[in-house]
Amino acid sequence: MASALVKLRRNFKAAERNAHGWWQVLKAIASTDHPLLAHLIPIRRCNLDCTYCNEFDKVSKPVPIEQMLRRVDKLAELGTSVVTISGGEPMLHPELDDIIHRMRQRRIVSGLITNGYLLTADRIQRLNRAGLEWLQISIDNVNPDEVSKKSLKVLDRKLQLLAEHADFHVNINSVVGGGVSNPQDALTIGKRALELGFSSTVGIIHDGSGQLQPLGDEERRVYHEMKQLEKRSFTRVNAFQDNIALGRPNQWRCRAGARYLYICEDGLVHYCSQQRGYPGIPLEKYTISDLRREFYTEKSCAPHCTVSCVHQVSILDAWRGPQRPATASEPASGLVQIE
Repeated sequence: MASALVKLRRNFKAAERNAHGWWQVLKAIASTDHPLLAHLIPIRRCNLDCTYCNEFDKVSKPVPIEQMLRRVDKLAELGTSVVTISGGEPMLHPELDDIIHRMRQRRIVSGLITNGYLLTADRIQRLNRAGLEWLQISIDNVNPDEVSKKSLKVLDRKLQLLAEHADFHVNINSVVGGGVSNPQDALTIGKRALELGFSSTVGIIHDGSGQLQPLGDEERRVYHEMKQLEKRSFTRVNAFQDNIALGRPNQWRCRAGARYLYICEDGLVHYCSQQRGYPGIPLEKYTISDLRREFYTEKSCAPHCTVSCVHQVSILDAWRGPQRPATASEPASGLVQIE
């Protein structure tokens, strides 16, 4: 487990992170002209091949570091509060630490979503030095199967290393739905996360287009028990996923393209990972005018969306800015589905 010195550093960083977070909330309430969260993709390649995932390939090269640093600088210029590095598997990028350090220099909260396979004690220390502020690993099952190799059996030693060495916050996300064969595994994973001092959340796996698929009876039971664990460790707006669990649409104003940006490996801005293709504008050319247009543009995919991070950042603006349907110059649905 973590030494007293690691715990002291971790507590200091948590206090610093919380203060920065509250400042960003105040800034978000004061103005809608900046993104709250961006997902930045430094590499599409992944070392795994989970059957439900449509966000990876086996051949892509890392985005050159010069391009990645320019993208971080542009996000800072737009006033972005938080940038999460994702993939693919972002830890396959050889200069990931430099990207994280640039975020730290630009006063952007830095996050990382990884499958955890490449974590070692030394690698965690490097992430500490780079200035990483939070990390998430999604664990799909207790034992690996044909759907996913992201299992507690394989990753538990990695979690122990994080508990011993990480200065940054760690969240373990377990999942239900999407072909997961043993829904009760989510509870085992969540309890293990809390035991190690991490926060724990549960997600509902979407279908191939990022849309809602209602849960079965056993999945719903596990989901609600997991929500009780979440209350002990992690703050999240629950009504959104509660409706998904029941197969109900959500009525909300999606602010993708404005408060949330998904920047693919080609440097294009998209609504999210599941709706790539629109607006499809290069980040380097993205302006406040683009942010304002998308803030007020209705997204037809919103009612059945399962991308909870988009909802989380949109909730701050639920009380303002009624949206308009997409114009005739935009795709009829307001988006282009990925293939």
